[in-house]
Amino acid sequence: MFDIDEKDLVLEAKHVTRRFPTSSGRELVACNDINLKMYKGKTLGLVGESGCGKSSFMRFLVWLDRPSEGEIWFHGRDITKLRGEELRRERQYIQMVFQDPSTSFNPKMKVRDIVCEPLLNFRRIRSSEKDKRARELLEMVELPGEFADRYPHNMSGGQRQRVAIARALAMEPEIIVMDEATSALDVSVQETVIELITRLQREKQVTIGFICHNLGLIQSFAHQIAVMYLGNIVEVLPGENVDAVACHPYTRALIDSVFDTKMDFSKKIEPIKGEPPSPLDLPAGCPFADRCEKCMDICRTERPQLRALSPEHEIACHLTF
Repeated sequence: MFDIDEKDLVLEAKHVTRRFPTSSGRELVACNDINLKMYKGKTLGLVGESGCGKSSFMRFLVWLDRPSEGEIWFHGRDITKLRGEELRRERQYIQMVFQDPSTSFNPKMKVRDIVCEPLLNFRRIRSSEKDKRARELLEMVELPGEFADRYPHNMSGGQRQRVAIARALAMEPEIIVMDEATSALDVSVQETVIELITRLQREKQVTIGFICHNLGLIQSFAHQIAVMYLGNIVEVLPGENVDAVACHPYTRALIDSVFDTKMDFSKKIEPIKGEPPSPLDLPAGCPFADRCEKCMDICRTERPQLRALSPEHEIACHLTF
């Protein structure tokens, strides 16, 4: 069970919003008033449909983008305000594993240079130590040390993703953001990579932010799950026993769409009716109102705020309160 201990709080996002101007003069709100916390040695899973704002939010943590409003506090500092050398030094502590490692690696660099480049940039090692350190990092992610002499295109997808994890861990960061880090892998390979991630997390007490479409996958290892819809967090709940505690109609719909060999095949799978509204033309009330079978009049006029059901469980739904 995920028990919140505020002394283990590593990062906190407060009222984070990201707006993108369009050529027509309107605004697209990718993230709307996001409030989330990440704890030492725990995994926060961020789940939702494509385009809901998951990656947009996580990009703020690694300074690939900046929010239009709000603050992100990391050890008592608002990292959205960092600039210049101060920002460069802070990058050591929050690293990222991208969805497709083949596009995040320089194809002309050997694996040795890929995993050791951050260490050299921050003068953590000397050039003469590169071979030894590269082998140690590869063995840490269960790859043979001699893979250091390979190029990324000479490796399988699962092996490349392990190299990406090794590169992220090379700096011994406090937080690692993983953007769909297993979605491009075979199911059997996904399982071994997830096992590797959870083992390394236990050993190094690193905090992980894991972006995922698959609620069935993320609930197998995340300590806490935040469900996102059209730029809004609609529910935050413990990763354990999601099926039993989930309350929001959208979360319930995601659970019902999970395909599993142990599922009841006699039960008809009901798709979520309708299509998500355009992010340029969001409804005034609940963003899920037009697709929710339990929609009430208040849902169409007043946007529900995220409120606590318990210390570990928050929900933004008029049905609950």
